[in-house]
Amino acid sequence: MQHQTLYALAGSLNSLFIVVSLYGLWSQLQKIWQRKHDASLGAGQTTDILSLNQFSVSFLAYCAFFVYGYSITPFNHYIVWPRLIASLIALAILYEIDRDRRSLASRNALLACALLLCAGVAGLAFGPTFTDEKRVISQSLIVAVTVLLAQGYAHQIRLIWRSGKTGAVSVKMSQFILAMDVSTIFFACVMGLKTGWPLLLLACVSATTKLIIMWLFRWEKTSAAARIKRQVPA
Repeated sequence: MQHQTLYALAGSLNSLFIVVSLYGLWSQLQKIWQRKHDASLGAGQTTDILSLNQFSVSFLAYCAFFVYGYSITPFNHYIVWPRLIASLIALAILYEIDRDRRSLASRNALLACALLLCAGVAGLAFGPTFTDEKRVISQSLIVAVTVLLAQGYAHQIRLIWRSGKTGAVSVKMSQFILAMDVSTIFFACVMGLKTGWPLLLLACVSATTKLIIMWLFRWEKTSAAARIKRQVPA
């Protein structure tokens, strides 16, 4: 009974911080919309410095955990519904990147992610109960997504470091997602490593990258090296 109470507390806390992280994602989308209405910015500059790689794999992470949440027993509402909303917001960000850049890469990423989300929702609505073997496949997918997420955020970090500026990147998104990652680590520990290790793995990787990006916002404002890089033409 005590463990069930702790599980409910950890799950509710995690859900609360996931909602907070949704605001962080939403703030990133709002920043893109604000820059879109800035007359001084030309084509391709609305989403300046945003990594298509990073947002594509972020979408994959949200979508993978959405599928993972309804593949485990019991059905985990704390994981499923917030991740579905996050997937939709991430997809909207990819849509804005495609509208701004009009590149083959951005169009392919948008279409691929849209198809994956449709498949995930179809699996929730019409799919049979997952067997243990399928749960192992789901967990393996999350490990693969964690590796992709690490390289995606590494790409975003590299873009900021090389340019000396954060551009359209929203610091609020990193702050709120970091809060979610910390609560997710707690929730995964309460779930137990046997079931919760995929959550723990991805949350630790995500938290590390958010800390680095938040440090880069400070570096952009205080570092002479960053000022020099901003003055060098790309």
